Amino acid sequence: MTTRKDNPAVQTLLQQANLDAQLKRIAEKILQQERITPDEGLILFEKGDIGLLGALANHVRERRHGDKTYFNRNFHIEPTNVCIFTCHFCSYSRLYKNREDGWELSIDQMMDIVKKYDNQPVTEVHIVGGVHPKMQLDFFVELIQKIRAHRPDLHVKGFTAVELDYMFRKAKVSVEEGMRILNEAGLQSMPGGGAEIFHPDVRAKICHDKVDADGWLAIHKAAHNRGMHTNATMLYGHVETYAHRIDHMERLRQLQDETGGFNTFIPLKFRNKGNDMSHIPESSIVEDLKLYAVARLYMDNFPHLKAYWPMLGRNTAQLTLSFGVNDLDGTIDDTTKIYSMAGSEEQNPSMNTAQLAMLIKQAGRKPVERDTVYNEIKDYSDVVFSDEELLTK
Repeated sequence: MTTRKDNPAVQTLLQQANLDAQLKRIAEKILQQERITPDEGLILFEKGDIGLLGALANHVRERRHGDKTYFNRNFHIEPTNVCIFTCHFCSYSRLYKNREDGWELSIDQMMDIVKKYDNQPVTEVHIVGGVHPKMQLDFFVELIQKIRAHRPDLHVKGFTAVELDYMFRKAKVSVEEGMRILNEAGLQSMPGGGAEIFHPDVRAKICHDKVDADGWLAIHKAAHNRGMHTNATMLYGHVETYAHRIDHMERLRQLQDETGGFNTFIPLKFRNKGNDMSHIPESSIVEDLKLYAVARLYMDNFPHLKAYWPMLGRNTAQLTLSFGVNDLDGTIDDTTKIYSMAGSEEQNPSMNTAQLAMLIKQAGRKPVERDTVYNEIKDYSDVVFSDEELLTK
């Protein structure tokens, strides 16, 4: 059992005479590996000093993973940005009725993207996009089957619960039957998008017309029951309160207690360019780091906490590695547009393996390549990269 004596940085903070008594009790629970309650999670947000939260989150991160920071070699396919839904925070989608500046890829066009990586050691293709009324379940079953036939070693991670909810309803199949069909076609895991904030009051303001919290959770539960791993997200920094964040994380924590099927939790920062919520200022870096720290402390049954570097930018992503984060996603490729169109720090998000590993090393951590479900592939801690490798796009 971990004690304060094992954590000199935390011990120093706990000895401060002016430390709030509630915070001190919560910190003691965390050090003793006891679960904190929703009320205690709210106290961390409301009263927690960034130094204390960071020290506690870093302790939990290092207890679980040491200095290891994971990444994978992946690329994205975005079938379309045409969407029937009207999420007010979205800068990416184009409504189906006004889709002149949107894109709609055919299966052949998407297979051309896959084939572009035939001689590269990528391990994952990540498929996610808008909800297009003509791209239905059969369409994506065919796409997955063709990807798996062309490159059986490539892990297919695809479709948010929002996309799946629409597919299943249009196909008139249950959630369980829909997941079976996709899984048997070759879908191996799911990303965590579409969760936004679960609370109905917030959802009514930002994404009133898409699948609700219960529907999102039911789809992920069905995937878990088939032995598929999924991720979970939370869109933060807009109209939600700290209480809404805790409510969101608590619902995820409860499902994880039940199924154990989530790999990682991914907080996603609201970006305010080119959307209906552009009047809302973005959260500060301090608030970003506080959110990551509290997430690591609250989501005690989630093995991993990920910072999506294209959204935060490389420098802030490095900072998160001291606030509980142990994963920076992947090498990506510049085909991903969801966050660049919303004004993210990275307008052409692409790094090669050497660049991403060096980013992690510069933060004093150990870069470890993983596959989608966190099997370790290669430790890059002692790898020396050439200038050419670090400069090549």
